[in-house]
Amino acid sequence: MALTINTNMASLLVQQNLDKATTALNKSIQRMTTGYKINSAADDAAGYTVSSSMQTQLGSISVCQDNVAIGTSLLSTAESNYDLIQTHLQRIRDLTEEASNGTYGTDSLNAITTEISARYAEIDRISSSTDYNGINLLNGSQSTGINIKAGTTSSANSSISLESNIFQAANTSALTGVTKATFLGYYASGSSNYSAALRVVDTALDKVTARQTSIGAYQNTLDSASDTLDTQYSNVTSSLSTIRDTDVAAESSQYIKAQILQQASASLLATANQSPSIALNLI
Repeated sequence: MALTINTNMASLLVQQNLDKATTALNKSIQRMTTGYKINSAADDAAGYTVSSSMQTQLGSISVCQDNVAIGTSLLSTAESNYDLIQTHLQRIRDLTEEASNGTYGTDSLNAITTEISARYAEIDRISSSTDYNGINLLNGSQSTGINIKAGTTSSANSSISLESNIFQAANTSALTGVTKATFLGYYASGSSNYSAALRVVDTALDKVTARQTSIGAYQNTLDSASDTLDTQYSNVTSSLSTIRDTDVAAESSQYIKAQILQQASASLLATANQSPSIALNLI
């Protein structure tokens, strides 16, 4: 190579390597301080696209997890109120059994009828007031059922349909099939018909039990959906970590390598800059 003064090729070569080492050092610092090996599309265009898609998917899964949890709470609310209705119906049945025994006087029978009437009214109140997030669950207004979005796709399999049978009206008339006046007439003095009253109450209890059974089945379905979403979230998170997160052990090695190259280039640059001065020895 010719010895020149105006053009210092050695210095230019060292400067290029110094720039490369400095760039690599800065990138290692960025990756270790952010925790991500992909901080922009320039770092890995394909990886950036895949990681962005996975982040979107994780957001969707998280929303679906909330949807399923809310659906489970809605069913729990309905079930708890059906439990209350069942308790009142069972008490009405017990009172009817007592009244039919023939060992109670007029005052006692009137007291039994009063309690039965009060519990009947309470069942109607529960039916009309059972509410979850602005949705009345037991007054029959949910005639088409309720859909729970439990999947991230637009397919029908991504929704769990809670059928309308569990949201049918749960007032006394709907459950017993007779009006309150008719039912209380079974206990009227002189014309009591306790057998008819028991049949009506048993009909109501059967309907409540059937609805509770359906609710239990739907709760199992939602629990399964929740487990599936949890597994899906964990798997996607693991994959995203593999693509996006910094391997600190490997990156620290790259950092040390770039640091050494930067320091060596800086030292050699001073030497390279002095190379043209050798020409003075020839003058």
